[in-house]
Amino acid sequence: MVKAYTQEHIYKHPWERVTSAAWRKFTDPENKRTLSHILEVDTLNRKLDPQTGKFYTTRALTVHAPGPWFIRKIIGQEICHCVESTVVDARSRTMQLTTRNVSLRKFLEVEEKSWYEPHPENPVNWTVAKQETSIKIKPLSALASMAEKVEQKCAEKFLQNSVKGREVMERICKYLESESSGISL
Repeated sequence: MVKAYTQEHIYKHPWERVTSAAWRKFTDPENKRTLSHILEVDTLNRKLDPQTGKFYTTRALTVHAPGPWFIRKIIGQEICHCVESTVVDARSRTMQLTTRNVSLRKFLEVEEKSWYEPHPENPVNWTVAKQETSIKIKPLSALASMAEKVEQKCAEKFLQNSVKGREVMERICKYLESESSGISL
């Protein structure tokens, strides 16, 4: 079984501001309480391709293991390590992030893809954020109904964290907007 969902959100901020906020989302100290499931973020690699102008980044994320508490007790781990790969194309004004877990893979596979691009109806002032997430609980595949329930609980947690992430992004965008206007919050 695989639990998958998609989300779309419109930020009423320009693409440059939203993508700047995306870089600060996990590292801004004010977000630690809101995004308490993110324990650590480390940049592993950065590369600017001079031919295409694309910027590539790989980050390691350490997070609280997703899902219900009883699953964490069964697998015996409270944390999960993930890798986030990002491609920013400033020419086409797109940012794509793909995050996958690298630990706990014998129990759980999660892949999250996110895109940020200018809104088609208001490309100067608004940004569309799209997210696709798939969650697969592996050892419970034989017990389809149990796996489905656990995947649903995991999806609910991921959705709750997505809402928190959007709140943080909005706050950072407003901060960046006031900073560029010379206004302090």
